[in-house]
Amino acid sequence: MKPVYQRLNLFVDVDAYTFVPVEPVGAQSLTIHRSTGDIVLNPPNATIPSTASRFAKTVYGILGLISLALSEYVIVLTGREHRGKLMANDIYRAADFDILPLNPNVSVQNPPHPVEGHLLALVKSHLRGGFFLFSYSWDLSRRLQAQQESEKEKPLWEVADDRFFWNKFLQSRLIDTDIAQVLSPYILPVIYGTFDLRTVYIHGHRIQLCLISRRSRYRAGTRYFRRGIDHDGHVANFNETEQILLVEDQPAALASSGDYNDKLSFVQIRGSVPVYWAEINTLRYKPDLQVMELQDTVDAARLHLQEQVSLYGEQRLVNLVNQKGHEQPVKEAYERTMSQVDLPGVKYQYFDFHNECKHMRWDRISVLIEKLEEDLLKQGYFHTSTKQSSPVQRQLGTVRTNCMDNLDRTNVVQAALAKWTLNHQLKTLGVFSENEQLDDFETLSSDFREMWADHADLISKAYAGSGALKTDFTRTNKRTKMGALEDGYKSVLRYIKNNYFDGARQDAFDLVTGTWIPHKNPSIALSLVVDRRPLVIRSMPYILSFSLFMICAGLTLPRTSDYSLFYYFMLWFIMACLSIVFIMIHGIEYVSWPRLMPPTDIIYYTGPGFRSGHHGKGLGSASGKADGIVDGLGAKWLPSGRKRAATNARIEEIEMGTKKRVD
Repeated sequence: MKPVYQRLNLFVDVDAYTFVPVEPVGAQSLTIHRSTGDIVLNPPNATIPSTASRFAKTVYGILGLISLALSEYVIVLTGREHRGKLMANDIYRAADFDILPLNPNVSVQNPPHPVEGHLLALVKSHLRGGFFLFSYSWDLSRRLQAQQESEKEKPLWEVADDRFFWNKFLQSRLIDTDIAQVLSPYILPVIYGTFDLRTVYIHGHRIQLCLISRRSRYRAGTRYFRRGIDHDGHVANFNETEQILLVEDQPAALASSGDYNDKLSFVQIRGSVPVYWAEINTLRYKPDLQVMELQDTVDAARLHLQEQVSLYGEQRLVNLVNQKGHEQPVKEAYERTMSQVDLPGVKYQYFDFHNECKHMRWDRISVLIEKLEEDLLKQGYFHTSTKQSSPVQRQLGTVRTNCMDNLDRTNVVQAALAKWTLNHQLKTLGVFSENEQLDDFETLSSDFREMWADHADLISKAYAGSGALKTDFTRTNKRTKMGALEDGYKSVLRYIKNNYFDGARQDAFDLVTGTWIPHKNPSIALSLVVDRRPLVIRSMPYILSFSLFMICAGLTLPRTSDYSLFYYFMLWFIMACLSIVFIMIHGIEYVSWPRLMPPTDIIYYTGPGFRSGHHGKGLGSASGKADGIVDGLGAKWLPSGRKRAATNARIEEIEMGTKKRVD
């Protein structure tokens, strides 16, 4: 694998940015011309212009380039955190970034236009909020088995898994040049995921346990703004999770520091229910559920599953969605679609998680494992050994697990399957005897639980905005009352973020992954920074706040009797109640919706399918009082008399937004 430069010195000039590798000395430097945007690889030992000044920070990699409304920007990595050494390869987390404008008249700190400032803020928030991982010499985007079966002489960016190459769009300016091959040492692939590595010693064996998750950049986004499948077969919140086991069979005291006799990998995947569905936020705790029966539902699901079979082998689909109540229509739509897809190598398994594990009976997950045991043994895991040249065995399939969010229930089940597999692997290698289990070794057991709990938290924060629920079971093997209280707090946090903050977070995903491309004219994108809602809608939160303030102020006012302020309190109490009622009736107007790609076609969908309700759309608005269109760079909310012909024509083309990806 051709490595990437680990440290660069940056020289800034009015006309250019020049990146000079620290090692090897004299290597070809890279220049990005600010006036034209041209990317040039300089001759070895090229001199730096005397007018250029050295950037104050060391650059640990170029994340890529992004073009906004007024300028193109270079995003550089200026801080990194060492997360561990996997098979002698250093793994880092991206900890700090700098954004450098090509246009010398544009300042990142003080953008000259509010639209440019808004777009820059989205990029910054995405970089700060993500968990980005990279290695200069190891392909983090591919599982161990895929790396074993591919060419090893190509550069990292060329062999990286396209689904998990998170900054592929940002790197497209470098990749699409005629000199991409010679630019390879500057192209650093980054994944959005998790990484954890623990070392333990058991019966004289040194054991390393590693857990990696990789989040797909396709259909990426937040919990309520990215659900289900798109027309290309990509599903929301798709994650590949790989548990790597490294075992040295020599006595620990004699083992070398970086080599292991046996390397084993077990891969699981998760992804949203592969049908067209959504949950529409209306400020209610339970959003309106919507299942859309589009003509290509079966084709999209088949496309998704065919891709999984081609990549991983046989698929065992484990569905944890409730069979009653709010989630029932999603379960039924999934099963209805699977009955029509009918693909060889794909088997469906339903498990009623909440019913089977009610009253905190989490040990009941063993019922599911018993049902899957035959397939787990058949699919196996990947295993290489220094004792033979070819792999001992390959993983022939994966378990694909989902619940509604693919977070909490999915985390518990995946951890249980990983634990069962780890026990099986260690017994096969002879580390464990037949009557020994993981729980018999406290250090290994504790590390395993912590790794999976931390892994669950990070995946949940990326999608839902808070840590995962039910992690007390993952960490302790028990469901506790304190854990239930913590879950209550996380649920409230999710509600607040999903309703009031996730719109901007979704915009950031769409902007950085290239799903939405800005126009070079900020004046047509003022809807991104201007509130176009009617005055009465905008005024209600202020009326509510003022009413509550007056009530609090009244508690401190002097009074001649207990009844002297009765009418005062009555007035402001009625005003507060009326404003709350108004806000809840028109709740959909107060949700933080994405502005770059507003999901208006989903909100006002009137085609075949299931809809749990039209709450929060205003009185008499079951068919939709307002309509929305993508206008320039943003969205306009239109009056109720607007014809819906354009929207209805697009229903067959959309599913949570129009795709404009450029790779």
